[in-house]
Amino acid sequence: MRFDNKKVLVTGASRGIGRAVARQFASAGAQVAVHCRANQEAARDTLASLDGTGHVLCAGDLADAPTVQRIVTEVITSLGGLDILVNNAGIFEAHPIDEVSFAKWQTAWQRTLAVNLTGPANLCWCAVEHMREHGGGRIVNVSSRGAFRGEPRCPAYGASKAGLNAMTQSLAQHVAGLGIFVGAVAPGFVETDMAKTVLQGPDGDDIRHQSPLGRVARPEEVAHAVLFLASPGAEFSTGAIIDVNGASYLRS
Repeated sequence: MRFDNKKVLVTGASRGIGRAVARQFASAGAQVAVHCRANQEAARDTLASLDGTGHVLCAGDLADAPTVQRIVTEVITSLGGLDILVNNAGIFEAHPIDEVSFAKWQTAWQRTLAVNLTGPANLCWCAVEHMREHGGGRIVNVSSRGAFRGEPRCPAYGASKAGLNAMTQSLAQHVAGLGIFVGAVAPGFVETDMAKTVLQGPDGDDIRHQSPLGRVARPEEVAHAVLFLASPGAEFSTGAIIDVNGASYLRS
């Protein structure tokens, strides 16, 4: 897959899946905007690792709508356009309903939905506004296995990703006529900093053996699915949600 001269914004690209996505797009010829919320040092490390030239860094909290507009405007100005949006940034916080206070319960839901669902929705709006006037584009949302099987200790996370799936499919139906194609990937556990504590804990082996492969995904494997959905020739996969969970959870 080649993405020569394509302009790509990858949110949450300072580490993990986002970093792998940014690297694969750059290796395929794209110019990439590397987004982070606050860890600009890690984002600069990602930027320095990218093949090619013309890549840029952008920072800001995606829970804040004006910040989202600013980021997209800056990316379009710096790169000279926006062809592909990858909504990867997200948070994962434990808040079991029978273990947290009502105040902490509310905070977890508000923050998680703001970052994982409302932020991507606002990014999609800004991207579509540009793409519809410039020949179309691609949007790929990074969802989760938890959207389908549930997240008992992190219910806001599971709900946010289920909502992201529904938004993906709703937009796919609405904007295909504008030449904009929308899809999602739904990983299970991935070897990232966000999952490190759990994977190195007492449940790590059980998690790895949820898959017949006996391991969890590598970030590069998720990135490969992202690039497929963004690639020329994948238009008829618009609305698809691709599972990247090593057969650890199969849905009908």
